[in-house]
Amino acid sequence: MKVKTMLVSQPQPKAENSPYFNLIDKLKVKIDFRPFIHVEGVDAKDIRKEKIDLKDFSAVILTSRNAVDHYFRIAEEMRFKVPDDMKYFCLSEAIAFYLQKYVVYRKRRIYVGKRTVAELAPMVKKHKEERFLFPTTDKVAPEITEVLDKLNIQYRPAIFYKTVISDLSDLSDVYYDVLVFFSPSGIDSLFHNFPDFEQNNTLIAVFGNSTLRAVQDRGLVAQIIAPSAENPSMTMALEKYIAEVNKK
Repeated sequence: MKVKTMLVSQPQPKAENSPYFNLIDKLKVKIDFRPFIHVEGVDAKDIRKEKIDLKDFSAVILTSRNAVDHYFRIAEEMRFKVPDDMKYFCLSEAIAFYLQKYVVYRKRRIYVGKRTVAELAPMVKKHKEERFLFPTTDKVAPEITEVLDKLNIQYRPAIFYKTVISDLSDLSDVYYDVLVFFSPSGIDSLFHNFPDFEQNNTLIAVFGNSTLRAVQDRGLVAQIIAPSAENPSMTMALEKYIAEVNKK
């Protein structure tokens, strides 16, 4: 079956040179974007109830742009001036660069992993004397805490924002050849909105092992999987798969 339409469960990219727009031009497919989940910040008063004081920490572990946004939001709400010598441990280069929204990048102590928490772990371990804050969502991937727990460091996970299921009821009569997911929460949203969903001929693309497991746990089959050594990004995996099936 040729692929003509695709739904990506994320907001539409703002950058004009997004690889998704290149896919549209190159493969002549229609791509719609719709976030299946959205994020809501936790109030600073709720953070205080958990007896979390930002000044007690000398380093921050950041695993997403949301974590960056909500760490600095909470700091502002608590009237906490983030010290210049704060250490930032970022899961990826993209997250590290995003820090520039809040700090002067070249003047800060920023440590960057390649893509996974396992790749960031050696840098964290080298600074085990630090007191780490891990601002996260209520849906944190278990593999992240598993790695951090094994490092024998002083770290405190703290829920700074929550993942909320979006209303997708207007899509009830809309069908796509490919559905693209990036988190288990996206799969939860699919079945929350459409409890009777059946895969049939729909292709499913997933990013990450936890998303793949969520798909399999629901009895679905993922045909397109990223990242891999061959396809480190979702768009690369999509392009390869779609180019092959559409040329038949």
